[in-house]
Amino acid sequence: MNNWTEWFRHAFAVDATEGELTPQQQAVVHAVAREVVRRQLTVPSVALLEMSRPLNYIGAQALHVFGPALSVLMTSDDHETFANFLERRDSLEILTAVIEDLEKQATLQEQKQAEGPK
Repeated sequence: MNNWTEWFRHAFAVDATEGELTPQQQAVVHAVAREVVRRQLTVPSVALLEMSRPLNYIGAQALHVFGPALSVLMTSDDHETFANFLERRDSLEILTAVIEDLEKQATLQEQKQAEGPK
């Protein structure tokens, strides 16, 4: 009985971490995050990422479907890498963290420039 209850307790558990990102995935994620911060879309992007969390995997599959149309925005390798990255369960947390980190860095840099040389 103990084995069955132990198995059932973890029957539907999912592991939130899926290993390290590949260098290609890191590069694409940082490129997307830099564009979001550069266009000053941090707040709407983070809100959209949080709201779309339940549809994460479906969105990744949609990227595979619309790949030819997206080739205008990025190379096919980058597109495939980003779509595969979004299939991860922890992808939205990673992307949100990178966007927020780059936003903090940009804010600090702007503050230093506003202060001027001392």
